[in-house]
Amino acid sequence: MSEKKLYNALGLIIDPYYDKNLAELDSIKIFNIENDIVDIKIALGNKTKDQEQVKLEIAKLVKITFSYKGVKIEVIDSDRKALIKEEKYIYIGIASGKGGVGKSNVTANLAVAFNRLGIKTGVIDADVYGATIPYLFSLPISPLDVTDDDKIIPANKEGVQVVSTEFFMPEDKPVLWRGPMLGKLLTHYFNEVAWENETKLILIDLPPGTGDIALDIKEYVPTSKMIIVTTPSLSASHVAIKAGLAAQEMNHDIIGVIENMSYFYDAEHKKYHYLLGEGGGKKVAEKLETELLIQLPMQENSDKIYENNHMNAKMFLALADRIKKILEL
Repeated sequence: MSEKKLYNALGLIIDPYYDKNLAELDSIKIFNIENDIVDIKIALGNKTKDQEQVKLEIAKLVKITFSYKGVKIEVIDSDRKALIKEEKYIYIGIASGKGGVGKSNVTANLAVAFNRLGIKTGVIDADVYGATIPYLFSLPISPLDVTDDDKIIPANKEGVQVVSTEFFMPEDKPVLWRGPMLGKLLTHYFNEVAWENETKLILIDLPPGTGDIALDIKEYVPTSKMIIVTTPSLSASHVAIKAGLAAQEMNHDIIGVIENMSYFYDAEHKKYHYLLGEGGGKKVAEKLETELLIQLPMQENSDKIYENNHMNAKMFLALADRIKKILEL
């Protein structure tokens, strides 16, 4: 009887990395008692400090609360793939490598375009230090509601569902979190969001660079698709190539490159102006051995969702349709 009580008590211990208990995570892999020694093998989130905290709690529970002579604890890193029902959605990461290329604008307008094609779409704003997705959608910045089972109910605008750190932070307050806290946040985004029924696509607005968040997303969504956003400039394309190569090293499937701010069209004189140079998108696509999906022009007031009849809205619709065919949706 005491063995069962101990096992149940162990299951109530929280893994701080996921903010869930060991029973919910199915983390107890081996549980055996012989000669008054408890032998345990558990799978935990792979942050050393969190693991040590859990081991200490287990030791106290076994030796002090249940008065066993000793305890052997083996810890393995949990396989976070098991926590994601990845077959339920197609995840598409939108990456750039560097800021200032219009990645978030592309993410937001592409999500709207998919929705206009009848493909229900959500957006995870994972650019936690520079979250702009809610502002592009003109969403009110206030805490999101939760369901009865504590899942986050996304904000909704233009038929697109949105989750972002901006909804959980005081307005204009910077995010000053370290990697482990961000990892926990992403756990919520990938496991505890009540996406609407029939949602097919989740676009992930990734932060610039190839740091912790990009690596974390690899573990949460091991088989996500990826789109690389760049501008025609050589400096932007150089960094975009690095981001793409990093994605390929993590076995993400790059479905194409978007060249943003490719040109400015002077309608009065019917002339194209290539203000940032030419060839960046093509260079990135060639280096990554993928397609250049589209070249999008510069636009005034680009920090918004384009109306249906806007030229860029039509271009995003064509882009979404092309990606739809690539994904065979």
